[in-house]
Amino acid sequence: MRDRFPLVVVGGLIVTALLGSWLVRGAARGGFADTLSTWRAQPDGARGLYLLAEESGLAVLRRTADLQIVQGMGSPVLLAVEVEDAREDDPDETALASGSDDEEEEDDEEVPRHGLNRLHVPELSEAETEKLLDHVREGHHLVYVPWGSKENRLLDAVGVKLRKADTSLPMRTLVPPLSSPYTLGVERVEAKVQAYLTLPETGAVPLLEDEPLGLTVAAVVPYGAGKVLVVGAPELAMNQALARADNAQFWLSALRALGPGPYEFDEHHHGFTNERSLVDFARRYGLHFAVAQLLLGLSLWAVALKRFGRPRPPPESVRVGATDALFAMSRLYREGRHHAFAAGLITRGLTQELALHAGLPAHAPVKAVSEGLAARGREDLANGLRAIARNTESTASESDLQQLATRAATLRQRIHPSGPPPGESAMSRAEES
Repeated sequence: MRDRFPLVVVGGLIVTALLGSWLVRGAARGGFADTLSTWRAQPDGARGLYLLAEESGLAVLRRTADLQIVQGMGSPVLLAVEVEDAREDDPDETALASGSDDEEEEDDEEVPRHGLNRLHVPELSEAETEKLLDHVREGHHLVYVPWGSKENRLLDAVGVKLRKADTSLPMRTLVPPLSSPYTLGVERVEAKVQAYLTLPETGAVPLLEDEPLGLTVAAVVPYGAGKVLVVGAPELAMNQALARADNAQFWLSALRALGPGPYEFDEHHHGFTNERSLVDFARRYGLHFAVAQLLLGLSLWAVALKRFGRPRPPPESVRVGATDALFAMSRLYREGRHHAFAAGLITRGLTQELALHAGLPAHAPVKAVSEGLAARGREDLANGLRAIARNTESTASESDLQQLATRAATLRQRIHPSGPPPGESAMSRAEES
């Protein structure tokens, strides 16, 4: 089993890569990010909006920390960030607007995730929501673009209700209902609408409304000493929509009218943190690259266990020194008549070497090693080891010791993965006898 361990590991990694392929979108630049993330360069990302604001002179940055600590934070921008414990107050209205009662149909109220973001993206927690509302109440501003039409505690606090838009309707033309600094230079905006806004009775300023229907899509709502910009058309912030009509101008005018910023685009709730790990690397650039690195490491490890070419002879000085030491040691044993002790050393070294092939520790006894070899189909090695162990006890002369050493060397030559060479069964039986 130990010899097959690298193959088992490699096979397990390949299977894991195949099963996890549905989580991977490839390694395209910006394709690893979540929907409406400012790092996503695909049509449903918001990278274009971030670069537009940056090139237009607005102070913008990406925030990868949570909202538990808001001290020193500028104006947060939440694009398609899901809020914890979101709900549908009127499920029948949502089903009617979607035009389908099929429960198995994909729910467009959920933010579409990409790759590993399905498992990695956190929701805006209750504690974070309270911190965020306190931050706005103290005089800062908030840009919030919800996905779908679910109600949540953030919208409840500012008094805004969402009404599900008819998904069967085509792209909508949105116009400013009145002149305001938030829509300076904006004549019409084109985008798909997911939800219409029901605003509080006082204080709210509608910015965009559906021209044929007269329903509000974007508005600025005062909250404490600050303001909240709510947009019910997430596509309006996507890369694919910025080139239409006056969509880009709307964002520039609205952000400039809200204040100088800095505008902090929340990326923590799109799955980005300051941590660096293998999981984070796989989520950003594709799982197959992380698996490829592991396979490369295993390949190098497996190659390191192999010897290429024949063994190189030791240097002459090492060879002569080892030979002299061996002769000196043999003379000591011969003059002192320690033949039994020398035979025990030979048997112990052979047992330790065979224990590795039996899958046992080096200190295993002869009986356990021979049984392990027999269990692995190496009866020839097991019988040879038992015969040498028996002869060790009867070694009493130099000739007996030399014969024992010869048998041990012959047995070592038969250690190889393919089993004993042809014609050695008779030799094994002769040694056993």
